Amino acid sequence: MSATVVRKKGTVTIPADIRKAARLAEGDLVEVEMTPDGILLRPKKVIDATQAWFWEPAWQAREREADQDLAAGRFDRFEGDDAMMRALDERTKPLDADA
Repeated sequence: MSATVVRKKGTVTIPADIRKAARLAEGDLVEVEMTPDGILLRPKKVIDATQAWFWEPAWQAREREADQDLAAGRFDRFEGDDAMMRALDERTKPLDADA
C-alpha cells in the first residue's frame, strides 16, 4: 500500500508504481468518486478525436471479420508491392464483353 500527502488546493501525487500499473500519464483524466469504503480514483481514458473512427462499431465489425479471415486462411501473400499491384490489376480488369 502506498501513501501520499494532500497538498494545497487538494493536489495529490499518485505514487509512480501505481501510475505505472494503471498506465497513467501526465494529462490523463481520472474520475473521483466517494464510496462507502473511501475515495475511489478511476482512470478515464479518452479516445483521441483523430483515432475515434477506429472504435466505431462498423469499423470494429470489419476488424473482427478480418481477424476471422486471417484465422481461416482466407488471404493472399505476395512477394512484394509489385506482385500485389499486379494481382489487384487482374482482379479489377473489366469483364470481357465477348466472353
